Amino acid sequence: MIFNIQRYSTHDGSGIRTIIFYKGCPLRCKWCSNPESQSFNHDLMYDDRICNHFGDCLSQSDQGITFLNGKIHINRNEINGKSQYSDICASKALTVSGHKASIEDLLTEIAKDKPFYSQSGGGVTLSGGEPFSQVDEIYKLLLKLKEENINVSIETSLYTKWDHIEKCLPLIDLFLVDLKHLDPIKFKKYTGGNCNLVTENLIKLEKSKSNIIIRIPILPGFNDSNEEMQNIIDFAATFKNINEIHLIPYHTFGVEKYKLLGKDYDFTTKSEIDDKKLNAFKKYAQQKKIKTKIGG
Repeated sequence: MIFNIQRYSTHDGSGIRTIIFYKGCPLRCKWCSNPESQSFNHDLMYDDRICNHFGDCLSQSDQGITFLNGKIHINRNEINGKSQYSDICASKALTVSGHKASIEDLLTEIAKDKPFYSQSGGGVTLSGGEPFSQVDEIYKLLLKLKEENINVSIETSLYTKWDHIEKCLPLIDLFLVDLKHLDPIKFKKYTGGNCNLVTENLIKLEKSKSNIIIRIPILPGFNDSNEEMQNIIDFAATFKNINEIHLIPYHTFGVEKYKLLGKDYDFTTKSEIDDKKLNAFKKYAQQKKIKTKIGG
């Protein structure tokens, strides 16, 4: 299942790219800017600011959606088959995140951007969620892309079984790896996961001599102290086959999505990282002889 396809992108890999966003992630990062990517199932997103109260959603509801005191109320736990609400709302106040896409569907979308790949050195980027959580599906697509000699990048947390990564190794040109923290306690508190799985997979991936760029999301109150960032950069510098780091500053662009999903935004610190601090981290990484840039 995917939740978005972004065409003609100039991020997440070289050149002009088609980014396919797979839905579903085993982590629950408190700052996640794409909360609609976390669940492996369909999600309902509702924006009451543009709702015209036409009532089409009420006709489909099994008591999960009601109209009371002049407002639409959604109890997502009471709704079976959220996909039935796709394209039902004329005002687009109620939308469904997530849809099934066949390999043929994806290749059709990719073909629209293919003329730009050779001119720009671009290709396809698999993102998410965590794309390795749908390893069987991405493997089928990767085989097709390899046949067509299309460059492939994958944006991953590496929070998956090594077998999933190993299966796809020969078919991926660039790994964009999120390295969030090295402290197991803090990693668990803020993501719900075990950071040892990430570092173990990164060690194995580096030994495979794959092309890897480390991406460090810099998050206030989580990993933005000098000691924490220097530890992460020092760890990255131990790898002979990793010579590039991207520092990704925290932003609040995704906060509004939590409201649309009926969720609370649990990352309490909402201040952005100042440029002075970012540049200090960049300078430290460069002193370690690592090519470093701010942003992805």
